[in-house]
Amino acid sequence: MKRRVPALLAASALALGAVQATAPAANAKAAGEDSLAGLLTSDGNKFDKNKNDFDILTEAALAVIGAKPESPVALVADGSKRLTVFAPTDQAFRDLAKDLTGKNIKSEKKIFNALVELAGVDTIESVLLYHVVPGKTLTSKKVLKANGAKLTTAQGGKIKVKVKTKPEVSVTLKDRDKNDTDAMAVLSGLDLNKGNKQIAHAIDQVMRPIDL
Repeated sequence: MKRRVPALLAASALALGAVQATAPAANAKAAGEDSLAGLLTSDGNKFDKNKNDFDILTEAALAVIGAKPESPVALVADGSKRLTVFAPTDQAFRDLAKDLTGKNIKSEKKIFNALVELAGVDTIESVLLYHVVPGKTLTSKKVLKANGAKLTTAQGGKIKVKVKTKPEVSVTLKDRDKNDTDAMAVLSGLDLNKGNKQIAHAIDQVMRPIDL
């Protein structure tokens, strides 16, 4: 069972990725169809030292799309399709790598390599899709009103939303692994790609579609 953990969790590196998009158009708000992939790759798509962005996610998507060009993962490059992504940050993957390897890996590239090396393409794709809610543009306002809701993901599994407003606002996403730390929304990373059909919210953990 332990060997399945890194394979599953490395996969969530794909949560926002896609590789064939261009930078978002200037009039994104009016058009409403700029893709998440375009937003993510608009900064040059390079590993860096910013723990709050999504370089590992984006780079992992390259591996999946490269191996499986017809994968549903590519939908995040099609801004005409409505979807919501809950996206682990680079820091989430740094914590993950430490948990799985017992090592404090600082380089984002080395974290990416360490995680992806342990995961097959099909597993990567499955976990990616577990972070995507298809057909819905769930803004932060909608998420904050969704306490108790169970969202069906593109993977087929469900995630449960738990919202607290006191003593401060928090949004927790409960996955299928009952023993794992549940992901929480990063409040400073909500409504990425706002104004478009595709939107994303940063989270501080990767989610697991099965009970490990």
